[in-house]
Amino acid sequence: MTKPTRSYVSSLRAESASRTRTQLIAAAAQLLREQDDFRAVTLDAVARAAGVTRLTVYHQFGSRRGLLETVFDDLALRGGLQRIGAAMAMPQARAAIASLIGVFCDFWAGDVAVGRLNVAAAADAELAEAVAQRNERRREAMGVLVERHTAGRPVTAEARAEVVDLLYGLTGYSMFKALSANRSPAAVCRLLQRTAARLLDELEA
Repeated sequence: MTKPTRSYVSSLRAESASRTRTQLIAAAAQLLREQDDFRAVTLDAVARAAGVTRLTVYHQFGSRRGLLETVFDDLALRGGLQRIGAAMAMPQARAAIASLIGVFCDFWAGDVAVGRLNVAAAADAELAEAVAQRNERRREAMGVLVERHTAGRPVTAEARAEVVDLLYGLTGYSMFKALSANRSPAAVCRLLQRTAARLLDELEA
C-alpha cells in the first residue's frame, strides 16, 4: 500500500489550519454580537467557543489584537467593502462619492459586530490604532474623489482638505450611529448623500 506523499500530508494540514482559522474568526465575531462588553472577547473565550485550546488561537493570530483585526477584515469583506473599487471607478466623482456613502452605510448597518469593534476601538489603544489605519483608507478614497471633482476648478488646497475631512467624518461609524437613533439605515444614507452633495456644491461655488 502506497503511503501518502509529504505534499499530500502538508496539504491536509494546511486545509485543517484554514478551517480552524475560519472557525475561530466566526466564533470571535459571534461573541462580539452576543457580548455587551467587548473585553469579554478574549483568546480564552474564543477558544472555548470554538472548542480548541487557547494555544491554537494564539498560534493562528499571535494576540488578541491580531484576532480582532482579522475579524474586522473578515467583516469588511462580508459587509461588501469590496464594492469600493466599483464606486471609485465611476466616471463622475459626485456620483462616486454618493455610491461610496452607500457602501459604508450598508457596512455599518449590516452586522452588529462591526459596531462593537468600533466601540471597542474607542477604549483600546492598540485596537484603535488598527481600526484607524483601516479607516484612513476611507479618507484617502474621499481625497481621490474630491481631487477628481475639483480638477480644473479654482479651488484652494485648504478648501479641498476641509471637504475631504468632512466627508470622512460623515461616512464614519460614529456619525452613522448617531443619525440612526430615529432613522432607518436607508434614511441615514439619503441624509448623508444630500449633505455630501451640499458640500460639493459649496466647494464648486
